[in-house]
Amino acid sequence: MKILVTGAKGFIGKNLIAELKNQKYEYIYEYDIDSSEEDLDKYCKDCNFVFHLAGVNRPKDEKEFLEGNFGFTSTLLETLKKHKNTCPVMISSSIHAEADNPYGKSKKMGENVMFKYRKETGAPVYVYRFHNVFGKWARPNYNSAVATFSYNIARGLPITINNRETIMNLVYIDDVIKELINALNGKPNIIENYCYAEPVYQIKLGEIADLLYSFKRSREERSVPKLDNPFIKKLYSNYLSYLEEDDFGYDLLMHKDHRGSFTEFLKSPDRGQVSINISKPGITKGNHWHHTKNEKFLVVYGTGVVRFRKIGEEKVIEYYVSGDKLQVIDIPVGYTHNIENLGTTDMVTVMWVNEIFDPNNPDTIYEEV
Repeated sequence: MKILVTGAKGFIGKNLIAELKNQKYEYIYEYDIDSSEEDLDKYCKDCNFVFHLAGVNRPKDEKEFLEGNFGFTSTLLETLKKHKNTCPVMISSSIHAEADNPYGKSKKMGENVMFKYRKETGAPVYVYRFHNVFGKWARPNYNSAVATFSYNIARGLPITINNRETIMNLVYIDDVIKELINALNGKPNIIENYCYAEPVYQIKLGEIADLLYSFKRSREERSVPKLDNPFIKKLYSNYLSYLEEDDFGYDLLMHKDHRGSFTEFLKSPDRGQVSINISKPGITKGNHWHHTKNEKFLVVYGTGVVRFRKIGEEKVIEYYVSGDKLQVIDIPVGYTHNIENLGTTDMVTVMWVNEIFDPNNPDTIYEEV
């Protein structure tokens, strides 16, 4: 299959082409503003499907709306008719097509010319009315407020919110691309003559800003947000794509002493925290128990032993551990426990605990195994 993508260098175009290549489509005609009329002619002659994503969002002059959102659409369709190519054509429109402004009017005109083309030629036409699309590779100060906010907050720049109560209807780029692939396969999501990408997330502008600021703080707090909400999960992925390239890494606080070190890696509000424990040869750590707090130990380097003794009993249980054979050791409540490095090198243990440490309620009682 030969696929023509107009607006190939734009936000949706780049994401779509990346996924088409990922799905092993080999013949992708990439058309953008720097392409020639000859390119368009050749592509329209050969293609088996058209993703018409080219358009204008924020022109310097309002006349560019008509030129980009209506004029080029007409040129594209006339070129297809010239070659008698009645392959399916998808066009990127907007929920704002009904708005009484230059942008909305230009989008509506683009839709109308598509429906007229379908009536004249019988070609399948998919008119997609997109909500506000967000995600990786969206241009700040152009594609969406989410892109602008993400870019600025990641860089410590100010953002402007005229009304925190403004309701945004958002759709994630991966969901858009999934829907476009559905259209390519002849299964578009059509509702009353128009196509839509789902799910659509409705959220206040102020709430979006608050979430993005919390993502920025999370790196300082060594935490990750609660990700059971699909929108927050997608917004967080979106935010990380706007980090500056020299800001991908951040330092952790290592608590060091003669025994080794202990470093908190990740905290989450509902999944506890993960830490990295390094023990020097011959060192034993622990010798305490918990009422409710529970842990998991995973030795990833070195050799050692984890010992347990149930409170009130004398029997000692031992689990020998090694980075050569990864084994998770559960630390049940009511058992005092320790971990000893039996090797000649540092022993590295990944430790998970079901709750973030609370100094006011540590739930840690000292007692030798």
